[in-house]
Amino acid sequence: MPGRGAHRQFDNFKRVFKVVEEMRGSLVDNIQQHFLLSDRLARDYAAIVFFANNRFETGKKKLQYLSFGDFAFCAELMIQNWTLGAVDSQVADMDVDLDKEFLQDLKELKMLVADKDLLDLHKSLVCTALRGKLGVFSEMEANFKNLSRGLVNVAAKLTHNKDVRDLFVDLVEKFVEPCRSDHWPLNDVRLFLNQYSASVHSLDGFRHQALWDRYMGTLRGCLLRLYHD
Repeated sequence: MPGRGAHRQFDNFKRVFKVVEEMRGSLVDNIQQHFLLSDRLARDYAAIVFFANNRFETGKKKLQYLSFGDFAFCAELMIQNWTLGAVDSQVADMDVDLDKEFLQDLKELKMLVADKDLLDLHKSLVCTALRGKLGVFSEMEANFKNLSRGLVNVAAKLTHNKDVRDLFVDLVEKFVEPCRSDHWPLNDVRLFLNQYSASVHSLDGFRHQALWDRYMGTLRGCLLRLYHD
């Protein structure tokens, strides 16, 4: 009976959540040691605990093409890089809660799209590096500013719980769908995101490189995982 199985899964999950909620240390390790689970299963449970705690929206129609594995992959990246545990391994709740100070600081990235000179320079660096390497070069060039605004505005809004919840909806709307409708192959998406991230280090006058890397390192991995049919 599927109903009973689902109910048991939910009870299991509630038990895991209750036990690990207040524990210090790595979420995956705590789940693995306390419940004697395999590494893979512990990672899956950690992803579910993390998603439930941050109330990410996963049920919207435009997210239906994504698998549990896609979400779990992104959860793992966020746990490793965007939580309190990413900076201090002795905080309680460290892998469950996003690092609020980091989310607050992300507002600083706004200047990448608000400052016209920076935006133009960023675009020109990316275009120079990718000319002749992208099948969708002209589409990328035409759409660069929209894509950049989308990625930076997602960052700047993460101080609000509602926008944290809508992170996956926003990434699909602002990046995956526009690239998909222009028929970008996955490899072009990869080349673009790598260059887009790296070029920021050559922008004189931009002082938030470490913050940018912490944001884009995770975002790039998530976007590449979310970019499929």
